[in-house]
Amino acid sequence: MRLLSVNIGRPRPNPWKGLSATGIDKRPVDGPVAVRAPGPKGTGEVGLAGDRVYDVKHHGGVHQAVYAYAREDLDTWEAELDRPLTNGVFGENLTSLGLDVNGALIGERWRIGSDVVLEVACARIPCGTFQGWLERDGWIKRFTQAARPGAYLRVIEPGDIHAGDPVEIVHRPDHDVTVALVFRAMTLEPDLLPRLLVAEALPPEEKELSRRRSAQKTSD
Repeated sequence: MRLLSVNIGRPRPNPWKGLSATGIDKRPVDGPVAVRAPGPKGTGEVGLAGDRVYDVKHHGGVHQAVYAYAREDLDTWEAELDRPLTNGVFGENLTSLGLDVNGALIGERWRIGSDVVLEVACARIPCGTFQGWLERDGWIKRFTQAARPGAYLRVIEPGDIHAGDPVEIVHRPDHDVTVALVFRAMTLEPDLLPRLLVAEALPPEEKELSRRRSAQKTSD
């Protein structure tokens, strides 16, 4: 398991959300990239030096510090869409190889290189910027139905990472809540939301939604 590339965003106009810019245009960079825990959501900060988000209401912050997507899933989409998909094109900071990103457990920890430890926090939910960027009508629905969302991670131990760094799973929690399960619960299958409550590392917003759904089912 290793990083194929570390990708940093280049600001570009965002006509799809009416914002001044978007950082979805991420491209591989050479050399080391510093990783550190960002501030709370709302500042635009993310976990990789030189990168940021511009839709500060919905992106960035501690629980969305780093976004990872598997090269194997990009290859699947490449075949389905019949177009080349370069590393970073889905807006991911880390393009991995040999790592089951969607099968990762919430709270699972990855050591990348010698210093950095990241923790799986939640699934990526597609938005209008993503659809506009790929220039595919109906992309949000198609991406959602496939349930291959990729993972947002929080920074546990900071440091530098490089393309080619090995990735090691150093902790797996004792539950079955995967990135893919969270995504399905948050999108197409809300009846799954109560199952997420066992995942202590889930971000507060997702936990609260799961609690409300669980309370509703109990009252019903």
